[in-house]
Amino acid sequence: MDIFIRALNALLMIALPLVLAVILARRLRVEWRFFFIGAGVFVFSQVLHLPFNFLVLNPLLVRVGLTAPASGLPLLYFALIFGFSAGIFEGLARYIGFRFWAKEARDWKSGLMMGAGHGGIEAIFLGILALYALIQILALDGKDLATVLPLEQVALAQTQIDAYWAIPWPMALMGAVERISALCLHLSASLLILEAFRRKNRLWILTGIVWHALFDAVAVYAVRVWGVYPTELILFVMAGFAVGLIFLLRNKPEVETPPDEPLPPRSESVGPVLSVENLEESKFSG
Repeated sequence: MDIFIRALNALLMIALPLVLAVILARRLRVEWRFFFIGAGVFVFSQVLHLPFNFLVLNPLLVRVGLTAPASGLPLLYFALIFGFSAGIFEGLARYIGFRFWAKEARDWKSGLMMGAGHGGIEAIFLGILALYALIQILALDGKDLATVLPLEQVALAQTQIDAYWAIPWPMALMGAVERISALCLHLSASLLILEAFRRKNRLWILTGIVWHALFDAVAVYAVRVWGVYPTELILFVMAGFAVGLIFLLRNKPEVETPPDEPLPPRSESVGPVLSVENLEESKFSG
C-alpha cells in the first residue's frame, strides 16, 4: 500500500499536466508547440533563478541573519523575499517567451497552453524526482547499508529511509494535490503576462509577478506556521481565485476605436459645373 501511494503520487504529478495539455489541444484546438515553449520558458527561468538563490540570495540572507526563521515577522520577510525571487524570474521569463519565442500566442487559448507548459514541466520534473526517490529507497530496502554506503553515511541514510516510510499516506499524496493548485497559478500568471501584449500595457507584467510572488510566499509562510494540510487548503482557495482570473481574462478586451481621421484638404480644382444638361446625362451614366 505504501509503495502504491508513493508511486501514484509521482505518476499523478507527471500525468496531470499532460492530461491538461491534451484537453486544451483537443477542446480549444491550440498548438502543442506553445506547451513546449512554455516548458522551455520555465527551464530558462530556473537556469537563472536557482543560481541566483544559492549564490546571491542565500548568502545575503545569512549575512543579515535571516536564515529560515520558524515564525514571526522574520518568517514573513523570508517568505516574501523568496516569493518575489520566483515571481520576478518566472514572470520576466514568461514575458520573454511571449515577446520572442511565441509571437503568435496572443489569444486566450494559446496563453493557457503556455501556462500549462510552464507549470507542467515543473510538475513533471518533481514527479520524476519523487519516482527516483522511491526507486532508490526500494533498492536499499532489506540491504545492509554498510555494504553499499560509506560507514559515516549509514546512520543518516537509515534515518532518511525511516522518515520516508513514516510519512502517512494522505501526506504522501500532497505533492500531487499541490501540483493542481500550482497549475492553476501558472495558467493564470501566464494569462496575466499575456495581457501586457493584448492591452499594450506593461503594468500587467508587474501584476503577473506580484500574483506569482504572493502564491509562493503564502506557501512558504503557511507551511511553517500551520503545517501541510492547512497550507494545501489555503493554496486550494487561492487556486479557485486563479481559476476565476482565468475565465475573467477569457474575452479579449475591446480594441479602442481610433479617433476620426481629419478630412483631407479640399482640392482647389473646381469640378464640372452642374447644369440641366449634365443632370440629364447623369441619369443614364452607369
